[in-house]
Amino acid sequence: MKVDKEKIDAWFDQAKKRFKSDEFYKAYLEREGLTEEGIKELIGKEMLVQELMSKIVVEDFTKPLDKQTMIDNMNSLNVEWQRAILFKTVISDLSDLENVFYDVLVFFSPSGIQSLFHNFPEFKQNNTRIAVFGNSTVRAAEEAGLKIDIAAPSEETPSMTMALEKYIKRVNK
Repeated sequence: MKVDKEKIDAWFDQAKKRFKSDEFYKAYLEREGLTEEGIKELIGKEMLVQELMSKIVVEDFTKPLDKQTMIDNMNSLNVEWQRAILFKTVISDLSDLENVFYDVLVFFSPSGIQSLFHNFPEFKQNNTRIAVFGNSTVRAAEEAGLKIDIAAPSEETPSMTMALEKYIKRVNK
């Protein structure tokens, strides 16, 4: 991933015009210990970061990037960066619910399926309906051997609420 030199030059020229005169500009460079090449390099790095973030946030917003793709994208910038864990999904202790039975269990992520079997390794679906949201959650439920009764989103039911409502209306006819 590279930023076009013309874009850097155009941005640099716009920034340079903010100074009253060439003398003020040169005095600023000298006072700050900067060179035009150094400034252009910084501008190029900033533009790369903006381009990458735009690609990730705008172009790839609807499809999550795998960890390796994200690492490769960040490394391609040739800037120092460090991975930070912003959140961590943990499995809650639900053992106090062992003798509680629900009509419907709703899962919004694969970690919810993992939590179910972590807390209740002997879980049997029996008559409990399973509702899932998203393709990765569908896959996790299928891999765990669960029968999916309600799935969202779809064109008809873009939200879980709509999917549940549609299912209840259908089975209560």
